[in-house]
Amino acid sequence: MRRVWLAALAALVLAGCGARDDRVEIDVQRFFGECGAVYGNLTDPAKAEGECGIVTTLINKFNAENPDVRVDVNVVAWPGYPQLSAQMAAKDPPDLVTMHQGVIADYQARGLLEPMDAILAQAGLGPADFTDAARRGVTKDGRTYGLPWDTVGGLFHVNTRLFEQAGLMRRGRPVLPQSAGELLAHARRFRERTGKPYLIQSQVNDPATHVRNLYTYLLAQDAVFFPEPKRIRLRTPEARRIIELFRTLNAERLSTTDQDNPAAIAAFIKGEGGIFPTGTWMIGAFDQEARTPGRPLYRSYAVYPYPRLWGRPAAFVDGHAWVMPTRERTPEQRRAIARLLRFMAEHNFDWSRTGHLPAVRAVVDSAAFRALPHRTEIAPLAVFGAPLPDYVQRQAPIEGTIGEELAAAVAGLKPVDRALADAERRVNELLDQTG
Repeated sequence: MRRVWLAALAALVLAGCGARDDRVEIDVQRFFGECGAVYGNLTDPAKAEGECGIVTTLINKFNAENPDVRVDVNVVAWPGYPQLSAQMAAKDPPDLVTMHQGVIADYQARGLLEPMDAILAQAGLGPADFTDAARRGVTKDGRTYGLPWDTVGGLFHVNTRLFEQAGLMRRGRPVLPQSAGELLAHARRFRERTGKPYLIQSQVNDPATHVRNLYTYLLAQDAVFFPEPKRIRLRTPEARRIIELFRTLNAERLSTTDQDNPAAIAAFIKGEGGIFPTGTWMIGAFDQEARTPGRPLYRSYAVYPYPRLWGRPAAFVDGHAWVMPTRERTPEQRRAIARLLRFMAEHNFDWSRTGHLPAVRAVVDSAAFRALPHRTEIAPLAVFGAPLPDYVQRQAPIEGTIGEELAAAVAGLKPVDRALADAERRVNELLDQTG
């Protein structure tokens, strides 16, 4: 028995004398899905596809090229904010977190995020390195609260075969309307000549559709619809004319009305309508359909920013960013984080293959990016795309509230003025409860 005890003690002593891991450890928490079974060992981002594949491969590559640093990754289910809030409450948040730019204000206003101007400067990055849209998305109270990684927003995805049938093609490009009246004229002509709806829209359980339309065209009219942090203003002529337009499209069956997002995607892929207003993230899937012989979209796909119907070109956009929760960090960890941020910025082109617009200005201007399918057409979004004002909190529940009221108005279930008044009242009540 004594010999067994001595052997166990010797094993413990030998284990304690093993090689120590002296690498600097930083904890990264992200969404974008789990795909370690496919990409767990890949270090060449050019061979990766999709959000999950590319971000996984990039972090693998960083670890391989920086043997003195260990990036530990925790993948959370989208969007991950309940888990992050719990970690912050326990005073044990990660070092870096993926966050939608529209959510940053919720955490920044409570002192839960660290301003990143200094660490970005340490990484050799400054505001001038980022596009206008990306910089707007991470700037709060004049300070930078994230490394912007992309810009995402709504686009007009167009079936050019059906547009040709409707007589709405000129020199190989779809003719997009330049006013609300022209949009209605095009939509009526399209329906008459193709027998299909001009717009495919996700209007069932998808508040983002109506809110994206509203925000985009309010921005185009230079409407001040968040005049102060806890007030929204929607009972305006600018908002009314937007909702009346989309209400008319529904009433005249110029748009689909009974589809959720998966059904709308399927309908566009099958060639059941002319335009699907949806996000940048669908470019890859639709372009693949357009390159596949025998598919309804084969050689029949184009994509552009929302057309100017009022005022000036504009787009409501959001984006992803890498943010730093407030916590204690060693100087070595800060240097490692700066190195990782620099690496991610240098590989912004790899991330842009997801379909999202790059956040780094040099990438948007590069020949490599412009050579990707449809990127030249959507690049202006990086210039005129804009988020909500930097002081607006609770953007996700606000979207749900407004979307619910607008859905009723566009469907003809509630008068437009009543819907806008109810949306304004409900949002202001929500904001009154914000600390």
